[in-house]
Amino acid sequence: MWRYLSEGFNTLQAALFESVVVPLLRALDLMAFSEPAFDGVEIFLLGAIEIALLYAVLRPLELWRPAEKRPEIEAISIDRRTDVAYTLLHRLGGFALISFALLTPILDFFESSLRLQGLVRLQLDALPLLSANVLLLFAAYFVILDFADYWVHRAQHRLNFWWQLHALHHANEHMSLWSDNRNHLLDDMARDVLLAVLAWLIGVGPEQYVVWIAISRGLQSMQHANVVLPLGHIGERLLVSPYFHRTHHAISSGYEGRAFGCNFGVIFPWWDILFGTAKYGAAPESTGVRDAQQGREYGVGFWAQQKLGILRLQGRA
Repeated sequence: MWRYLSEGFNTLQAALFESVVVPLLRALDLMAFSEPAFDGVEIFLLGAIEIALLYAVLRPLELWRPAEKRPEIEAISIDRRTDVAYTLLHRLGGFALISFALLTPILDFFESSLRLQGLVRLQLDALPLLSANVLLLFAAYFVILDFADYWVHRAQHRLNFWWQLHALHHANEHMSLWSDNRNHLLDDMARDVLLAVLAWLIGVGPEQYVVWIAISRGLQSMQHANVVLPLGHIGERLLVSPYFHRTHHAISSGYEGRAFGCNFGVIFPWWDILFGTAKYGAAPESTGVRDAQQGREYGVGFWAQQKLGILRLQGRA
């Protein structure tokens, strides 16, 4: 079955590339970029499939067991439409994958310079135990990248200049399956570059990085969904759940509840438990940021939000 799905995907990719992308490249005299453009079609299709699957699974759950009950008319509000636009931009454009692809040749050149000095980067697949087991190697990559993502997330809250950008993500008062990608572009770029560099350093290949991104993004969409999804005492400590992450977004019990927040885990809550930033048992609470409720502007619509993020970074908003 997998072979048929793979063949069907490849056929669709080739057809879309030949019928849409190639004529556009020829018209713009950009055929020199045909190879990365072909890869871009793959990213686009993978993102489209991902969005369709997430909507098919998470939207019925939001309607069936909502964590926050609100009028259905809210689903078509301008705020919701903006969140959908963020999701389409990030998932169909593949910001994280593009960062990895653009950085790889630069870092490879840097590596050649290091080798002249007798230095090499750490590659986990060179370790005997991991090189013999593909699944174990991928699990190691996954855990290491998630550990780094935990500290990046803490930095987004701890460093004031970074919080001025990241606050846009928290200003969303009505979380949903579309909320994960509501971020300032500079916020996302900084995170993606840091993780892409780490992935390169430990030897993550492009195919493995694509799989990590797909799994990670799918789980993060689930975490932001407006849904009650009880995982039980053990499950809540093995995987970041919508409840665990909603506590992170809650106003007083979240980022105001202790110094710079709680529940920073992206996929695994282990890091919060290990480093004392986990918070369980919090009562349901409104999400958002305090200064937005006190009148600070975070913008209505994509461009307004991006502009205000820059102004906040400059101390002008």
